[in-house]
Amino acid sequence: MTDPGSLFTGTLCDVVGRDALTTRLSEEFVFADLGAEAVRSLLTFEDLNGLLATCAPEPPRLRLHRDGSPVPLDRYTEQGTASRAARRIVRPESLYRELRAGASLVLDGMDRMHPPVGAAADDLMRLTRERAQANLYLIWGESRGFDTHWDDHDTVIVQVEGTKHWQVHGPGSRPYPMKNDTDHSHTPPRDADGGLHTVWEGVLRPGQVIHVPRGWWHTVTGTGEVSMHLTFGFTRATGIDWADALVRSLFAEESFRRDLPRFATPEERRKHRHELVARLVELAEDADLDAFLAERDARFPRRTSFSLPWAVAEDAPPAGARVEFVPILPPPLEREGDRVALTVSGKRYRLPAVTEPVMAAIAEHRVLSVAELAERAGVRTEECAQVVSALSRHHLVLVR
Repeated sequence: MTDPGSLFTGTLCDVVGRDALTTRLSEEFVFADLGAEAVRSLLTFEDLNGLLATCAPEPPRLRLHRDGSPVPLDRYTEQGTASRAARRIVRPESLYRELRAGASLVLDGMDRMHPPVGAAADDLMRLTRERAQANLYLIWGESRGFDTHWDDHDTVIVQVEGTKHWQVHGPGSRPYPMKNDTDHSHTPPRDADGGLHTVWEGVLRPGQVIHVPRGWWHTVTGTGEVSMHLTFGFTRATGIDWADALVRSLFAEESFRRDLPRFATPEERRKHRHELVARLVELAEDADLDAFLAERDARFPRRTSFSLPWAVAEDAPPAGARVEFVPILPPPLEREGDRVALTVSGKRYRLPAVTEPVMAAIAEHRVLSVAELAERAGVRTEECAQVVSALSRHHLVLVR
């Protein structure tokens, strides 16, 4: 069966080109019509009903908005308990009432709740090499959940059910605004007559996708019918992240750990500052962007997943068992003597050299049977099964 994440992302790349989701990400608006079939397997109402019942998300993960303001929690939830812990429980009949009255439902972290959406998010993360989260937006009628606004992250919006009207206005008075910024008073772009400038306006239908860069203002309203869309949000590395890593490295510098000479003469304080600046410039010149991005990739998180019983059992998995690679980004493999080393989610692993061809093959193909993996790695099936068993204990592969 075609993986729904690969189906969606592969079609998106075919339609808009890889550059639109790599080198042009954050820089320009993108529209693509993939066709409803390309996104049908991502999420349905049946899927959503099952998630609401089994996962029982509570605020703030699940929340309602109407006309730019949050709906009070007591209008659609009640206090309850689960495993003797207090929690908010969504009341179905109250949720229906608020949605009929024009509220918009937001459900965060769909990629952690629903495997097809998680697969699509993983594919997009491998493509952009940035962390992503998928949120759900559901609304009926012609109302809007939010006023004209901008987001502090890049977004890829995928319409999965119904229709929604979008106006994309473009970047405002402050380019590249951030969540932890010093100024949130910037304004949207306007035409000569004072009206909101519009870069693109249209009604999204199932299978249609847009990319709205960080800081671009937009207005979203219902069309009178149901609308359900997924927003994949990306938080990309910026110069501030690079500078923050540089500042953290200063703890290794004795001159920066020393107290500032508050009670010294003005000349001594100037001399101390010049010494700090000179050393800071020297370190900044050595702080290579490629090395910073590689280190950021090495800390890229992996999803929480489990591989019972194989990660605990002594028996090796059979030749037909399905092996899945856990790291979202394939880590570089480095030889250290008679061992191979790799870093995943900030943790360094040093494994026997026999694991190298197996790791290289599963990182490339991501999902293979033990027998297929052995063939591609050029090792015996029994030896491959033993390696897979060991890798599963380190949460580097899953065995199904």
